Amino acid sequence: MTLPATIAQSTCCVPRVTASLAPHDAERIARVFKAMGDPTRVMLLSLIAGSEGREACICDLTEPVGLSQGTVSHHMKMLAEAGLVTREQRGRWAYFSLNDAALEAAADALRTPTPPPAPR
Repeated sequence: MTLPATIAQSTCCVPRVTASLAPHDAERIARVFKAMGDPTRVMLLSLIAGSEGREACICDLTEPVGLSQGTVSHHMKMLAEAGLVTREQRGRWAYFSLNDAALEAAADALRTPTPPPAPR
């Protein structure tokens, strides 16, 4: 038994991919997912989401994750640069809130677009 050296063009499948992200959108979304690629950062997002008013002071985030204030500040800076949280300075403490729009945009980037309704 011998196998053909090439596959005939007529037997190849039709590409099923119909849309993709633009390169700049893919880079932006990858930065968001990279920021969320660290378990500590995911935990920090979860702590903020579960906090009263969906905001938290940096001083309240150190103990639950068991890290120093400097290390938590570094993680929060990464989340802020990715646009996942907003930062507000109140006196000497920084307060962080979730950026729900950025979280939704990241999730939406991976969702299958809903096709438009069929014409009647």
